[in-house]
Amino acid sequence: MEPMPHQLPTTSPNTYARIGGIAYLIIIVAGFLGEMFVRSSIVVSGDAAATARNLAASPTLWRLGIAGDLLMHVCDIIVLLTYFVIFWPVNRKLIVFAIMLNLIQTAVLVANKLNLLMPLFLTSNDEYLTPFSLQQLHTLSYLFIKAHSYGFGIGLIFFGCALLVYGYLIRKSVFLPGALGIGLQIAGVCYLVNSFALILAPKIAQLLFPAILLPPLIAELSLCLWLIFKGVDVAIWKEKAAVSSI
Repeated sequence: MEPMPHQLPTTSPNTYARIGGIAYLIIIVAGFLGEMFVRSSIVVSGDAAATARNLAASPTLWRLGIAGDLLMHVCDIIVLLTYFVIFWPVNRKLIVFAIMLNLIQTAVLVANKLNLLMPLFLTSNDEYLTPFSLQQLHTLSYLFIKAHSYGFGIGLIFFGCALLVYGYLIRKSVFLPGALGIGLQIAGVCYLVNSFALILAPKIAQLLFPAILLPPLIAELSLCLWLIFKGVDVAIWKEKAAVSSI
């Protein structure tokens, strides 16, 4: 049973930390494989016909990529539960605010998977597609894939804002290293810059990508590994939790 806002949890916060850290590692690995192994091997930038041919030849791989993304978003919820338990003694209002931002990101990205399903439908050679020419089907398929990249960028706006808050909470917590919080806040800024550049100045976004995503990778990987292998300083956490429970 989860702790109420004015109750100390009976389970060690490090149990939650390790579960959340493992879930976070799954998110990072699934996200990397989906983007670098699945989509990069099928999508040919600027070539709708070649992309459609690759997709028609490897629909199972494409579906595995979508399934991996959905698993990633299920793990999002596990991480958010971890954050709630760990950070509620620091600032209840801020952790709820950050989780709300994170949930919006997750909802946007889950809905965005429909953009990855559409190319499968358009390259299926089903009879109901006969009114469209092959070129039209290839173009539509590629447009949905491009829409997915923009949908992902929109979701990361909310995630970037959430990371700014998480970073602040880590820095204020004392039971986690402040450097992890600074790293998350830098990651949040990188996500915001990348996403708004994608929307407002796509050519600049192309220059920034993928280098701008390196700081977020380092920061998020550092946090998840710390949660798995180190966890929180339980003595300090309990002290803060006891004061917060009064």
